[in-house]
Amino acid sequence: MAEAEKSEAQDVITLKVEFTGGLEMLFSNIKEHKLSLPAKDEQDKATTVNYLVDYLCKKVMKDRRKELFVQDGTVRPGILVLINDADWELEGEGSYELQPEDNILFVSTLHGG
Repeated sequence: MAEAEKSEAQDVITLKVEFTGGLEMLFSNIKEHKLSLPAKDEQDKATTVNYLVDYLCKKVMKDRRKELFVQDGTVRPGILVLINDADWELEGEGSYELQPEDNILFVSTLHGG
């Protein structure tokens, strides 16, 4: 692989993001998204789950009801976040630095009735 290709590949992180428990309705009823994100944020720091959540709200979510997904700048209570099948609380929550091929799952645990 040429140096330019290596550098370009390191500049992007590819990951899978999934939504279940009704959250997929906020994302055009698509449960699984393959995303390519910059490896570094605007401050030249590693891209985190917080960055991903902001990106999802700005670029992927078409529904205007963002408050059903985020509250006070983070994922709202009642939404379980799994990073590679582990609770994000074990991984540092929003500060977790995304790695290539990560699988991030958002599950709504809130149910009407």
